[in-house]
Amino acid sequence: MRGGMRLFAPLLTPVWAAQLLTGAKSFVDNPLIGSARLNAMGLHVARVRLAHAMTARRRAALAGMVHPEDRVRFDRDGVVEIRDFLPASLFADLRQQIADYRNEAREAVQGDTITRRLALDPTARRAIPAFAAFHNNARWRALTRYVASFDIEPLLYIQSILPNRHVAPPDPQIQFHADTFYPAMKAWLFLEDVPVENGPFTYVKGSHRLTPERIAWERQKSLTVRDGDCRLSARGSFRIMPEELAGLGLPAPTRFAVPANTLVVADTFGFHARTQASVSATRIELWAYGRRNPFRPIKGLDIWSLPGIAERRIGLRWWLADRAAGLVSHPWKAVGIKGAADE
Repeated sequence: MRGGMRLFAPLLTPVWAAQLLTGAKSFVDNPLIGSARLNAMGLHVARVRLAHAMTARRRAALAGMVHPEDRVRFDRDGVVEIRDFLPASLFADLRQQIADYRNEAREAVQGDTITRRLALDPTARRAIPAFAAFHNNARWRALTRYVASFDIEPLLYIQSILPNRHVAPPDPQIQFHADTFYPAMKAWLFLEDVPVENGPFTYVKGSHRLTPERIAWERQKSLTVRDGDCRLSARGSFRIMPEELAGLGLPAPTRFAVPANTLVVADTFGFHARTQASVSATRIELWAYGRRNPFRPIKGLDIWSLPGIAERRIGLRWWLADRAAGLVSHPWKAVGIKGAADE
């Protein structure tokens, strides 16, 4: 424990203990989560097991709403791909309206890659009327809620991935990883074709399941990541080498080099990555993210999903992060008025 932490440990210990029943995942920011002694006794594995058990209960309550084929594929693979998701005319309108839309954008730089996001806030929704038909699509809503295991509104962005834009180390997102120790949802509606050279999303099918091999791997990682040389693993997003997958009984990764108008929804406890792009093309997508406290027993009653609040959350999060700049890390920098395809 660092000197400052030791000084305040009597005051902070109740906070650290309370975080054990939240989605807190950093092995360096919480000395209980990062304790090799406690993890050798089973702390991390107990949190993983309990989070997955509660996820299974919430998903069971949501299963009846999901298209049967989607549920079977997700339960087996941890990821669902649906091509030609929207009617062609609606998709054409949506893509054109997004191409024409410009507003305040945020960007984050990781390695040689820029990620740009525009919030789908009330201003964006007025300028992109076709978005409402997508947002209200029953299949989309049911599947994303089932994967997230909560009846919640996900955060929604227009997202652009711009690889090979800097002379820098590789984008850390090309390393296979799990986002956190519990199931969570991410979804992509690709607005352009995604060929192999553009760096498609890649997923290890079946890696969302909590098998004995995965539990043993999680336990071993929990003993070493705090003091290891991988900063992202130490913060709770465990990295895995491709050659380790077979030892966990997992198949080779699947690359989602897909045509435009393909929807992909994934549980990001499963191992996934962004393929290394070989060109500097821009990948544009609607991107959604759904995560709540994994130990929350109920699937709904979420104030942040209420109309009038849900579509304003991103702006509020960015505003609060700007106010806290210098106190906490904030990678999403304001870059002025931009469109999704701007260089």
